[in-house]
Amino acid sequence: MTMHRESWAFVFGVMGNIISFGVFLAPLPTFYQIYKKKSTEGFQSLPYVVALFSAMLWIYYAFVKREAALLLITINTFGIVVESIYLAIFLLYAPRKPRLTTIKLLLLLNVFGFGAMLLSTLYLSKGAKRLAIIGWICLVFNISVFAAPLFIIRRVIKTRSVEYMPFTLSMFLTINAVMWFFYGLLLRDYYVALPNTLGFVFGIIQMGMYLMYRNATPVALEEPVKAQELNGHIIDVGKMGTMEPNHAATAGAVGKV
Repeated sequence: MTMHRESWAFVFGVMGNIISFGVFLAPLPTFYQIYKKKSTEGFQSLPYVVALFSAMLWIYYAFVKREAALLLITINTFGIVVESIYLAIFLLYAPRKPRLTTIKLLLLLNVFGFGAMLLSTLYLSKGAKRLAIIGWICLVFNISVFAAPLFIIRRVIKTRSVEYMPFTLSMFLTINAVMWFFYGLLLRDYYVALPNTLGFVFGIIQMGMYLMYRNATPVALEEPVKAQELNGHIIDVGKMGTMEPNHAATAGAVGKV
């Protein structure tokens, strides 16, 4: 029975990896436009900084856990590489102020924040207690990330427009959350399973909102419409000048989990 459960967990984990690879690569059109225009044009780096941090957290969790952690390691290693490339491109073409802001965010969250967590868990805890502390950190952080769609849902209601909430992306993120939920559930790893329950719920809500407002007459707002949503993988829905809305997902899945 245990082998049967682990086999199914492996299947869901592989499917989660495949979908998460696609989600991590979703921002490529956006960064190609940045490269072509040699400008970030008000585009924000925060989703990618957070996605990198999430992937770093899950990699650390996976290495401490060791048992049945290979699929967490593969997807989040890929996530770290991809997010680092995105941020390098952003830093290369961003104006001075956004570049400095991004560097400050990276130092605060990814260097000092992650470093403090790493050292404190390494020296102040051990064994199962260490794994539990890291797991709770990952769980709480990812729940906060999954809750971010509340902002884009609010914008959809105010503008009666689904321009910044594409149905296809919402669907794939929902499926992704299902894959990682069952992966965690079958392995009885509730640090992985629980955040994805919320990811599934918000994914369903987003798809429902899309169907509700897809044919509605949009309402113009006074302020510029720029929205960025952190959604498991982090979803960016920023608009760059005259470009079409690009939707970037990045997270740990499991980073995108």
